[in-house]
Amino acid sequence: MPDIALLTGRTMPREVPENDLLVAELRALGVDAEIHPWDADLDWSTYGLALVRTTWDYWDRLDEFLAWAETAGHRTTLRNPAEVIAWNHHKSYLPALAEQGVSVIPTALLRRGADRAQVDKVLAAFRERHGDVEVVGKPAVSAGARGALRAHIDAPETAAHLESLVGEGDALLQPLVESVLTRGETSLVFFGSEFSHAVRKVPASGEYRIHEHHGGTVRTHLPSEAELAVARAALAAAPAPVAYGRVDLVDLADGPAVMELELIEPELFLPYTDGATTRYARHLAELLP
Repeated sequence: MPDIALLTGRTMPREVPENDLLVAELRALGVDAEIHPWDADLDWSTYGLALVRTTWDYWDRLDEFLAWAETAGHRTTLRNPAEVIAWNHHKSYLPALAEQGVSVIPTALLRRGADRAQVDKVLAAFRERHGDVEVVGKPAVSAGARGALRAHIDAPETAAHLESLVGEGDALLQPLVESVLTRGETSLVFFGSEFSHAVRKVPASGEYRIHEHHGGTVRTHLPSEAELAVARAALAAAPAPVAYGRVDLVDLADGPAVMELELIEPELFLPYTDGATTRYARHLAELLP
């Protein structure tokens, strides 16, 4: 059997060339790797490492995925490990990071089942703290800006959207960060605890969502010392060591802040920086027993 299984989703929304790049680079190092869906009927104990890579269907089958990760982690070396996946899949980690002194985007968490009076209370408290602002309401378990709404904090649709979200799950309320509209988000990529490379994701004109399927573009980026410090602090807060991580930052008035800490299935932008795939492959090879 191959040394490493790179785990993906059974039905992928688009091609993922960086998976093929990684397989080729691993094989150049003498490490045999194959790409499989995470729910494949395989004996995970025969692999030296199972690497969660592009499992972009997990949020639609969350309970099943979390149970699979727990089981697979007992049978092979799973990276990132099950305890990291369990912690990182729900964006309540953002308030948790803030409590540990990490700079994060202001985030209010609304729990599933909150009624309209509770939603209004959260909105009023948010307005008192952050002012007459535009906000983004979104699910606490999601990806690719699915379920996100941009609106004024006092707009009727804001409360209505949050009420709809908490009818199905937990939800988040965050301010719209003005710098995202002009400069976008910065993504810093780490292999283990070592910084590898960074990109800046810029939204299309008039858009606040930076993802490519919303018209966003990607540029290489040289991070500042402040960005590196915030990213390292966020990674250090994870409940277990990680093989990879992507820290998405935005620029607030007092400096960079974490928008998302991606430790499950982030795109790592390997083709954008020379040597990134090689660094990743070498780090994975060192994790093999």
